[in-house]
Amino acid sequence: MRALIYEQFQGELSIQQVADPDPSDGGVVVKILATGLCRSDWHGWMGHDPDIKLPHVPGHELAGTVVALGKKVSGLKIGDRVTVPFVSGCGHCGQCIAGNHQVCDHQFQPGFTHWGSFAEYVALDYATINVVKLPEEIADTTAATLGCRFITAFRAIVDQGKVSGGQHVAIHGCGGVGLSAIMIATALGAQVTAIDIDPATLLLAQELGATTTINALQNDRVVEEIKMTTGGGAHVSLDALGSAITCFNSIACLRKRGKHIQVGLMTGDHQHPKIPMDRVLADELEIIGSHGMQAFRYAEMLTMIKQGRLQPEKLIEKTITLEEVIVALPEMNNFKNKGVIVINKF
Repeated sequence: MRALIYEQFQGELSIQQVADPDPSDGGVVVKILATGLCRSDWHGWMGHDPDIKLPHVPGHELAGTVVALGKKVSGLKIGDRVTVPFVSGCGHCGQCIAGNHQVCDHQFQPGFTHWGSFAEYVALDYATINVVKLPEEIADTTAATLGCRFITAFRAIVDQGKVSGGQHVAIHGCGGVGLSAIMIATALGAQVTAIDIDPATLLLAQELGATTTINALQNDRVVEEIKMTTGGGAHVSLDALGSAITCFNSIACLRKRGKHIQVGLMTGDHQHPKIPMDRVLADELEIIGSHGMQAFRYAEMLTMIKQGRLQPEKLIEKTITLEEVIVALPEMNNFKNKGVIVINKF
């Protein structure tokens, strides 16, 4: 099969012919029809993920068809259109038994712990409890937006933030996960304030439902602005970028007993940010992490998509070929894109 590979971190990306994968006893092989290009792929290429072993094939947001089954797989068949969460649980550890597959002690992550979906085929382990069948109403390119950014935003807003109608929600950073969160919070009836540094991205945030936007490059009083426009602060605030500034602002902009949800990856010098702990204590604020979403929680999200309440296809900026990833992946940290890029030609 053809696959995009790097042999050293921050090194050259190339398209190579490699052996087709075989399924493990509990896994499947999927022919890739579409796969998203995510900033997490950039983090992996940079060397920020200790689970990656070189040489490596990235890619973790995928849609495709099952072409091979392991002998212990049940509930799936050849030809099924499927997707998978980027964190797949083993099903046997204490976390999985408790239903927390997204923080499994022995997790499988395509594109990180194993070779990923920037290829014609990908092998997926723990298939029975993680691989999700796709409704025919959802296109391959739309499904490829779900496996990381959209499900992460869905769980952050719905399960972790417990957002409800009439609440004020602040989204700091309007990349793929931030825009997804805006759409989901709006669908639940929340009033959303979107914060970013790019005017075109903030315009898209408005189109997806944000009622207020703040350009953080032009406004050095982001926290005060949010408190003013929300009448006292956000009920729920997401750091969807992952920086010391956005993390601090997300916590500081909350009203009393508000919830901060950390979604953006914190790497390098941002791993241990300064936070307003005095506010956390005095105002009983909650600081909550959110990392992916379990496969069994897809049903509610897919139903909302089929009903038209969520329209993740609106997040797609463009589709590209596998060859174009050679240029596009290293540029992911430049934040030039106003939406999601999907690869659909291999």
